Amino acid sequence: MLKKTLVPQSVAREIQTAIQTGALKPGEKIPSQREYSQKFGISRASLREALLTLETLGLLKTEPGRGTFVADPAAASAASMATWRYSDSYSVFDVFETRIMLEGEIARLAAGRLTQLQLERMEAATRTMEECWSKHDLLANVEADLEFHGIIVSACANTMLKALYMTVRDQMTETQRQPMPITDPERMGKSIAEHLRIIAALAASDGAAACREMQTHIRNTALCAGLSP
Repeated sequence: MLKKTLVPQSVAREIQTAIQTGALKPGEKIPSQREYSQKFGISRASLREALLTLETLGLLKTEPGRGTFVADPAAASAASMATWRYSDSYSVFDVFETRIMLEGEIARLAAGRLTQLQLERMEAATRTMEECWSKHDLLANVEADLEFHGIIVSACANTMLKALYMTVRDQMTETQRQPMPITDPERMGKSIAEHLRIIAALAASDGAAACREMQTHIRNTALCAGLSP
């Protein structure tokens, strides 16, 4: 059993592993939230967060009135994105549009402020993204992506922009998970290349290029999700 102190992401990883190893098979209905919350020793709220993360990544599928099932990889050609979970407050288009403006400016102000260690961590996170994609470890892929973007935010010179970012971080994070079920290998390769161009601009203290490369990267992610902000 997992310790109660573990966060929803750890539970999501346990369930992803069960899917990868075949302990949970395609099309199989997963245990009830009551059973899972007892098994993992976490609250139902934390469990729901873990399940929503896996559903956004395309690993689980909820059918109203029936329950939550393991997604079938054989139906990958018909894969679609999960329902946008923040629709009551913001559209996914609005969030992508906000990301373009906010993260572009944050990258501009972070240029030249990152330490060599931070730049190396960003390069390592980008390599991890590539490696985890090839192993179908979607959770680790997104975690590395979040680390990449988070390091840039931490180096931003404007504390108010950083605070604004934190207020909408959950919604922005969801746009990094949302396109995963329909992302093809070619797009992931391009995303890796975009990360490397962002790192190069930041290392060169070129704020204008860092902003431009970040905005291009986010626009291309939005295009993958079928949007054109």
